[in-house]
Amino acid sequence: MPTDRLDHDRPKNDRNAENSLWTSCIARIRDESDEVAFAQLFGHFAPRVKGFLMKSGASAALAEECAQDVMATLWQKSHLFDPTRASAATWIFTIARNRRIDALRKARRPEPEDVVWGPDTVPDQSDGLALEEESAQLAVAIAALPPKQKILIEAAYFGDLSHSEIAEKTGLPLGTIKSRIRLALDRLRHAMN
Repeated sequence: MPTDRLDHDRPKNDRNAENSLWTSCIARIRDESDEVAFAQLFGHFAPRVKGFLMKSGASAALAEECAQDVMATLWQKSHLFDPTRASAATWIFTIARNRRIDALRKARRPEPEDVVWGPDTVPDQSDGLALEEESAQLAVAIAALPPKQKILIEAAYFGDLSHSEIAEKTGLPLGTIKSRIRLALDRLRHAMN
């Protein structure tokens, strides 16, 4: 009888015995960090996982990388294996399938653009002066607002309160608050132009 028979041609008791062996290896990894058991699992499953991934369309390099990741996951997460839910092979190949899906998602994801932190160039001194002048002009414009509008602008923009929070704090109707803030913003826009 040839030794390269398909798994479904193998008698059921052979598959059960093999699953018992792999289940016991995973238990030894989980309980004792048994490197010999891991080497046994690695020797058997790593090439099969790589072949499985290549048959599903992964390049040899990606399949090798995923297979290594699957085996590392087996070592790190052996405590998650539940022999009542799946055979050892099913569990390992499920991890492989998930790693393949993750790799495909990562390959489709565009690389983020470089984020520049801080200004690209040193700010021009005239820009700093202009900003100071605008800030002073804004302070004068806010001070010139009618008191009812000024209080609401300060609460909304300097106190960082929402319109609802201002209504709760002042007892004014929400519509009144929105109207006064809108009028105040119009006045400030005109004063800044």
